[in-house]
Amino acid sequence: MPVVTFQVLEGIDKGRIFRELPTPVTIGREEGNALRLNDERVSRYHAKVQFDNGEIILTDLESTNGTRVNGNVVQIRRLRPGDRISIGRSLLLFGSDQEINARNAALSGMSTPPTGNHPSSVLPSTIHAQTLALQFDHDIDFDLNPQDKVTMTAGSLFVGTRPLPPLPQKLTPSQAARLAELLDFLHRHLTSATENISTNEEGSFITLRYADWQRVLALQMILARYVRAVAEPETLDE
Repeated sequence: MPVVTFQVLEGIDKGRIFRELPTPVTIGREEGNALRLNDERVSRYHAKVQFDNGEIILTDLESTNGTRVNGNVVQIRRLRPGDRISIGRSLLLFGSDQEINARNAALSGMSTPPTGNHPSSVLPSTIHAQTLALQFDHDIDFDLNPQDKVTMTAGSLFVGTRPLPPLPQKLTPSQAARLAELLDFLHRHLTSATENISTNEEGSFITLRYADWQRVLALQMILARYVRAVAEPETLDE
């Protein structure tokens, strides 16, 4: 059974090390949690850490004050040695010193993009082409109206009365974490690229700096590559 180690960097429990906890692990202030924190801002059962498909997955258990990984609010996220998890007033470091040093050594040796011989290039895709095809059952060729509300009904998202492409269902925790990371990455970079928009006096035109516009185009290309990679994984190197 995989084990995990957390070191407490900040908070009442600062300095404590929870070594080699067998997964799954719950984090909270209540007795019964394998990782119990003496922090009133931590929920009774705040978060869960589990092993799935070869990866360590952190899930927020609908906590009152939320969970952050490396400063970003998350609901589900893969953990890697060296990640910092903020829970209440406590700051946890994921991984033992040996695991963190090993990851640092691995990262320092990855100065170039992975080639076909790199282990990451042979990882299985998280969503198959058949799953992608099922997402286009609905007509998605319509203009988004910013006045329309985004609502959810029976697990599906709607803009006004028009259904959006459905999310894949019954994902494993590892797949859900990967998808959440992708959407969070795109959301954060799109927000950053458009935060310096300026308008004319009437507010009828907007201006975006050329460098920011290039960042938007870069995101568009990334999305295009992702769509192609999902449908045709073998074309990634083209």
